[in-house]
Amino acid sequence: MSIILKPLVTEKMNLLGDKLGKYGFVVSKTANKLQIKTAVEKMYGVKVVTVNTFIYGGKNKMRYTKAGIISGRTNSFKKAVVTLSEGEKIDFYSNI
Repeated sequence: MSIILKPLVTEKMNLLGDKLGKYGFVVSKTANKLQIKTAVEKMYGVKVVTVNTFIYGGKNKMRYTKAGIISGRTNSFKKAVVTLSEGEKIDFYSNI
């Protein structure tokens, strides 16, 4: 089972990466901080100082259409923000 599902590439995470050396990832819900740290270090070859994790709960969504009201729920996911040591960077755009 893969620990890191995908990197978070948003404007906010890009600013945090440039200024503070923090990068975000969507990770498996069962992963703990030590597993996330070793997975990032192995995958990107960097030194991780800290890992912060939080779980986003799914939200109820409702849409009004011609056929009537369609309701559903978005998925919940676990997000991890890792802080790298001074001078280290991760380039998500190198494989494009």
